[in-house]
Amino acid sequence: MEEGHKLHKALHSVHLWGMAVGLVISGDYFGWNFGWMEASFWEFGIAILWIAIFYLMFALCFTELAASIPQAGGPSAYAKKALGDNFGFFTGYLVLVEFLLAPPAIASALGGYIHFLFPIIPAFGASMGMFILLLLINLTGIKQTARFELLVTIVAVFGLLLYLVLLFPFLSQNQIPKLPSMSSISFSSILLSIPFAIWFFLAVEGVALAAEEVKHPEKDIPKGYIAGIITLLILAGLIYVFTASVIQTQEVAKLEYPLSFVLHKLYGENSIWPILFTFIGLFGLVASLFGIILGNSRLLYAVSQSGYLPRYLSKLNTRTMVPQNAVISGGVLGIFCMIFLDTSELISISALGACGMYVMSLISYLVLKEKEPNMSRPYRAPFYPYLPILAILFGLIAFGSVSYAEPLLTLGVIVVGIVFGLGYQWAKQTR
Repeated sequence: MEEGHKLHKALHSVHLWGMAVGLVISGDYFGWNFGWMEASFWEFGIAILWIAIFYLMFALCFTELAASIPQAGGPSAYAKKALGDNFGFFTGYLVLVEFLLAPPAIASALGGYIHFLFPIIPAFGASMGMFILLLLINLTGIKQTARFELLVTIVAVFGLLLYLVLLFPFLSQNQIPKLPSMSSISFSSILLSIPFAIWFFLAVEGVALAAEEVKHPEKDIPKGYIAGIITLLILAGLIYVFTASVIQTQEVAKLEYPLSFVLHKLYGENSIWPILFTFIGLFGLVASLFGIILGNSRLLYAVSQSGYLPRYLSKLNTRTMVPQNAVISGGVLGIFCMIFLDTSELISISALGACGMYVMSLISYLVLKEKEPNMSRPYRAPFYPYLPILAILFGLIAFGSVSYAEPLLTLGVIVVGIVFGLGYQWAKQTR
């Protein structure tokens, strides 16, 4: 194994759609329901609508960045080009927080689903086993990885459509609470539920982390990424409304396998449907876990190439052209976090890193539009400059809401970031 300089270009728009949806689709299977611990149906619904609008605005701007600067570092590369080396480092740290904390959260839920199917298997053991298995598959090469991701994503989307079809006979408008008056809606509850609304879409921007492996980034990135966002918006809305139409929201608010529980309650213990759906649902969790492992390894590779992390993380396997050290290092850190943090905490920290990165990416977008107006831009976002400015405001509110919901975890992320930043400055000065 020796250090390489180029990743293998093998991805098309359909692979990027599969990655965009696959990275996120586990958010439809679990995690979002924790928002019902903090807010009512309508309060959480407002949070989801707010975040959906934000992600749509962000996606349009981010697509322009990803198509114009197709580098594996994604947001870190954009910030470095727009704002300089230190901002590139800080943005890269925020993306690492997002992409290194999301996999253990998904792995925990995956173990819960396997335990639901096979109670004899301990949930934690199943989580650990699947995490390691998917790490090993990620070492086989980008083409095989992308094909596997596309396959499991298609199966996972089919699973959600099956869930919606199975719920259809039980839908009841009377189950959904009546629209409350404005005075009875709690703004605090909306803020507390935003981290779990973000989980519906978190990590979709990971498509950009594989940009260097796309054959025709100028056309494939916009097509694949925007198609993925639209797919996720539709699925999130349907899953949310259908679930609330057949069951009391508090019954699933604390579960790591909410959709399986709903079908189990509606169809009974002896029905094949809950078991069949749960089996298919495993593909949704596998798709996201697998895709985010791919994303965080490419991020570690790119950040290492930029000099922000040790160079050994950017070494490529000479046979598969995979950043093997980055894959393994990200996996080890994820397993460590899975041992010491619960699923809700992992989701919140991951959302915090994501929101910070979104704001930094949008600021980079604005700066580059002014700083380099003649830069090649195969795709251009509409409504400039109003769209990115409004998206930044939405992003700041989202970041503030996560900080409000988890102040101690936020403080921990900031402290770790400062320590890493000081270490980076020291290393830069001693070179």
